[in-house]
Amino acid sequence: MQISTVSKEINEWSGSVLIAGILEGTIKSQINIFKTIIKDTLLSKKFSDSKFEGKKNQKISIELIEGKIKKLIFVGLGKAETLRIDDLRKAASIATRQVASYERKLGIFFPWDAFDPSLGACAVGEAVQLSSIKDLRFKSETKDPAQINEVELIGLDNITTQSAIAEINPICEGVKFARELVSAPPNFLTPFQMAKEAEKLAAEYNLDLKILDKKECEAQGMGAYLAVAKGSDLEPNFIHLKYSPKTAKKKIVLIGKGLTFDSGGYNLKVGASQIEKMKYDMGGSASVLGTARTIAELKPSNIEVHFIVAACENMINGSALHPGDIIKASNGKTIEVNNTDAEGRLTLADALVYACKLKPDSIVDLATLTGACVIALGDEIAGLWTDNDQLSEQLTKAAGKAGEGIWRMPMQESYKSGIKSSIADLQNTGPRPGGSITAALFLKEFVNPSIPWAHIDIAGTCWTEKDRDINPKGATGYGVRTLVNWIKELSLEAN
Repeated sequence: MQISTVSKEINEWSGSVLIAGILEGTIKSQINIFKTIIKDTLLSKKFSDSKFEGKKNQKISIELIEGKIKKLIFVGLGKAETLRIDDLRKAASIATRQVASYERKLGIFFPWDAFDPSLGACAVGEAVQLSSIKDLRFKSETKDPAQINEVELIGLDNITTQSAIAEINPICEGVKFARELVSAPPNFLTPFQMAKEAEKLAAEYNLDLKILDKKECEAQGMGAYLAVAKGSDLEPNFIHLKYSPKTAKKKIVLIGKGLTFDSGGYNLKVGASQIEKMKYDMGGSASVLGTARTIAELKPSNIEVHFIVAACENMINGSALHPGDIIKASNGKTIEVNNTDAEGRLTLADALVYACKLKPDSIVDLATLTGACVIALGDEIAGLWTDNDQLSEQLTKAAGKAGEGIWRMPMQESYKSGIKSSIADLQNTGPRPGGSITAALFLKEFVNPSIPWAHIDIAGTCWTEKDRDINPKGATGYGVRTLVNWIKELSLEAN
């Protein structure tokens, strides 16, 4: 998809479909802007008949018989005084879904003046591209008959927005890659195949890659990670990608939970546990690899980024982890397994220990970790746990810029008593109340206290059951844009 800005007036633009944002409360003055395209009396009647008032999320489509523009799509933005960048993002997504199979040149005319031109261009460009992506890989008919080829953002200066526009495609490709990983069925995206996907990234973008097999993980003492993998006939693959600029003043590590399928183990998922969707339990690793895809193309300076995934399946066989087993992680801590369905934190434990050995400036992990987080925050907001205020502020700012919901949650130390074991150092689950907090406290046990660390629970945000804003039904690729924004900001700070 080619996205560009044009500083033309609306009456100078020619294309197939025009999307226009309308503010609430000043309909009459805005109608006049489009009089060269459609008669103002006719447009006023169309608005009146459909009760279109410019309220948020309202939309109306008008087919045109004469002229080059074949379709007008108007979308409400709400009142000017409450207009936010997220409103432009959402409006662009709503309108993009109304675009039919015309000659595929799309124009977007929004009230840009309220925002920094680069921010507006980036938000709307990403929204159009991400809301129109369709994953047809596993269909017998793979041709998309309604692909948007060209998008012009009308009324924006090309010079001031050029660098922002150039970043849209790499960012969206990273999100697309993450979505495709999550959407892939578990008989396709195995731990081995995830490692192969990392190999492709390394080869195409000149990234350093190390993949540890089972024996190498055993040599590192990764007893927690390997205990989860024991129940599967498929071998685990510990993936370590690295992006290295010519000079690096900072080093960070991103870790993604990589359960390519989670049956729950002997604590088998039943009832409303949605076992059929547990292919998305590697949503954290998908976001981390999607971020690697984007960062490798953007090539930020002065920051070295490591991408780590402990990939495996949580299955059931004669060798599988039992409820009641005691296992040892690579930092020497012993864990009583009181629930085999709390397996993600076991794999992350060894990944965190491994990450700390790299001596980074900070570590962030993403994981579809707990149903408790979904109960607390729903499916639009991820939970953020960290003891480091600066890291929290950085990630919250990065998520806000991306339009990805995030909320800092408490690290209540007194809750740590819930994961104490009478026969081991820890147990892998605590009481039901505060389950997402005790999960974060469990992970904290495997992090060097001197290294700033944050845990992001994306159990609710990595998947959507219906089209929502920029996310078509299915995998969302949540976290890629947040992490990319964070890394870009760290790169600028290091200059």
